Amino acid sequence: MKEKKFNRLINEKSPYLLKHADNPVDWYPWGDEAFAKARAEDKPVFLSIGYSTCHWCNVMERESYNDEEVAKLMNGAFVSIKVDREERPDIDKIYMTVCQMISQEGCGWPLNVILTPDKKPFFAATYLPKKSRFGRPGMMDLIPRIQTIWNERRSDVISSGEQVMGALKKISSSKYEGKAGTNLLDTAYEKFNETFDDKYGGFGRAPKFPSPHNLLFLLRYWKRTGYSRPLVMVEKSLEEMGKGGMFDQVGFGFHRYSTDRQWQVPHFEKMLYDQAILAMAYTETFQATGKKTFRETARKIFRYVSRDMTSPDGAFYSAEDADSEGEEGKFYLWTTDEVEKVLGKEDARLVTAVFNLKEGGNFVDSVSGEKPGTNIFYLDDSLSSVAAKLGITEDDLEKRVEAVRRKLFAEREKRIHPLKDDKILADWNGMMAAAFAK
Repeated sequence: MKEKKFNRLINEKSPYLLKHADNPVDWYPWGDEAFAKARAEDKPVFLSIGYSTCHWCNVMERESYNDEEVAKLMNGAFVSIKVDREERPDIDKIYMTVCQMISQEGCGWPLNVILTPDKKPFFAATYLPKKSRFGRPGMMDLIPRIQTIWNERRSDVISSGEQVMGALKKISSSKYEGKAGTNLLDTAYEKFNETFDDKYGGFGRAPKFPSPHNLLFLLRYWKRTGYSRPLVMVEKSLEEMGKGGMFDQVGFGFHRYSTDRQWQVPHFEKMLYDQAILAMAYTETFQATGKKTFRETARKIFRYVSRDMTSPDGAFYSAEDADSEGEEGKFYLWTTDEVEKVLGKEDARLVTAVFNLKEGGNFVDSVSGEKPGTNIFYLDDSLSSVAAKLGITEDDLEKRVEAVRRKLFAEREKRIHPLKDDKILADWNGMMAAAFAK
């Protein structure tokens, strides 16, 4: 058996960095040692920023960083640095701004930036496949191209890096001047009103993020002004999110975002900060309206966090991965046969009607567009409306749904769980503690 070799990340504490410690890429953590090596060997730095529950970070690791062919090219061309964005949000913030300046578009993770040895960035991109596809350059093509530019057009590279750094300094030194008056609040409200989705709640089309901090602003704007529209926007958004597949209807807690306009198909990772701020939004909206659906969703978030995201010492873990067994969402998806086997025919029929399950599957992969015969649980309507259609009381339906949910949850617990990022972050823990206190 081949002996496992480790790079310098083996001495780190971050679960994300440790995940890359046995990559054939000769990773360094962020620090003077890496940049001194880059200067000594006259190599650019390949900076890769991500986090442990990031789906495309995991895809890039499988395709490239664990691949001997790619690693050989990277080790020859670069000094490579790995950063956990949750451990170093300061570094992430700088290079996310750089990515947005270079690419002139929204950037995400993995965030890949190529720098000179004195930290001047001249290339930035998000996910890069091993071989060129999806209109994206592949690592096998990109690395030799960067090497050629570095060796033959060094002055262009340095000039580009200096321009980016100059723009970055200008941004960091700019300050808002003047008093923030009510006109600023009015402007913010109008922006939200312009982009609000009246049919499904939330803002814009797809993908949709829950953005509960925006909803908290709208609650305060409603209270301050007495206008009804801001509260309508908040209620609609929280109702639709709570019914959708973005909310884990079997085990509770919210996934990170919805890949579609209707909140049905989530990106499956679960982040602690989302649970915290969404719990605050649902709690405050219950306080504002007295509607029990908001109270119950807040309680379900707390049940999930207490059960799955709390350490024995009482602190809160950071996140749960989107993937299990190498597939995004596998832990959360069901076939109708699996549901019937667990519940029997009668209860399976109830679950199918309530949560819109289909024999051929209702889940469509956001990347491939394939429908692999599996289902995500979501509600088209409120339980009171579903109960009326079924000819039973809402109370009876709630009891039956909770009974079958417990059975499905117990069965799901036997599956291989997504990776849990058990890192304890002070800021996220503060947010979660505040949500519990509220």
